Amino acid sequence: MIIYVVRRLAAALLLLFVVSAVTFAIFFVIPRIIGSTPETMAARYVGRTANEESIQLTAERLGFYDPVPVQYFTWVKGIFVGADFDYGAGIDHCPAPCLGYSFLSRQPVWPDLLDRMPVTLSLAVGASVIWLVAGVSTGVLSALRRGSVFDRAAMGMALAGVSLPIFYTGLMSLALFSYTLGWTAPGGSYTDFTENPAAWAGDLILPWVTLAFLFSASYARLTRAGMLETMSEDFIRTARAKGLPERQVVVRHGLRASLTPILTIFGMDVGLLLGGAVLTESAFSLNGLGKYAVDAITTNDLPKVMGVTILAALFIVIANLVVDLLYAVLDPRVRVS
Repeated sequence: MIIYVVRRLAAALLLLFVVSAVTFAIFFVIPRIIGSTPETMAARYVGRTANEESIQLTAERLGFYDPVPVQYFTWVKGIFVGADFDYGAGIDHCPAPCLGYSFLSRQPVWPDLLDRMPVTLSLAVGASVIWLVAGVSTGVLSALRRGSVFDRAAMGMALAGVSLPIFYTGLMSLALFSYTLGWTAPGGSYTDFTENPAAWAGDLILPWVTLAFLFSASYARLTRAGMLETMSEDFIRTARAKGLPERQVVVRHGLRASLTPILTIFGMDVGLLLGGAVLTESAFSLNGLGKYAVDAITTNDLPKVMGVTILAALFIVIANLVVDLLYAVLDPRVRVS
């Protein structure tokens, strides 16, 4: 087991290195390949009235004339020990971890990410609990009652959940439950959990349910398919022949054997949401990481976009690492292989 964990940790670190290199290449290497020069890249960080001399000076101060490996090393070094940015009017220090420095707001990106992270974390955790419980439960019941009215109705709802985009269901939910009926808080409302847990849940219940409706549909269909396949296996018939209660046969034998694919997509989905639920946060005007990235793209503030990208990649790698470790718990054969 220890060797398995060490291998997975080493693979996660290697993957983080690859992701950081690819991310750096997307923002700094590919623009040069398609024709950008150090001057055109530096022009984003100076005023529109800047002359050619000031643009060249800015490009030199930002290291755009350095070789690409040197730029990458400087960027990675800033994540661990911080970095200093000389933009002409003075030198600004970006403390570690320096995931970027916005030359539009003259502020490091990391404090902004920390400020937005509780919103995204609250949205992802609450919605994931709802869609996991609702989706898996619906899938199990549909598999056990195959062909019944409940099965057909549940799969019809699942089809609707998969088909309807989140920006449609989000706006329709706001119009109905918030602005017409007044049952839930309107968009843009968020209360910190430490201040008032009840208000925190009340503000997020509609985004939770709307987001969970999209994901629980996929989980219900996947669980149903897995349970239908598993419940026809020989070991299920053997468990029933031993006289085990039906509940124990379904939960301990059938559902456990069907959890592997569910666990895979759950880790990916949670990791992606922790990196920013772009459409949900935009629809409900929640100031999380997703809306932060959208605003940064709108204003062409590339360091902010790069910071969100790196943080999202980190969440996805961690989520996959946790999933790999849980595989070993659910299926001991994974540790052997």
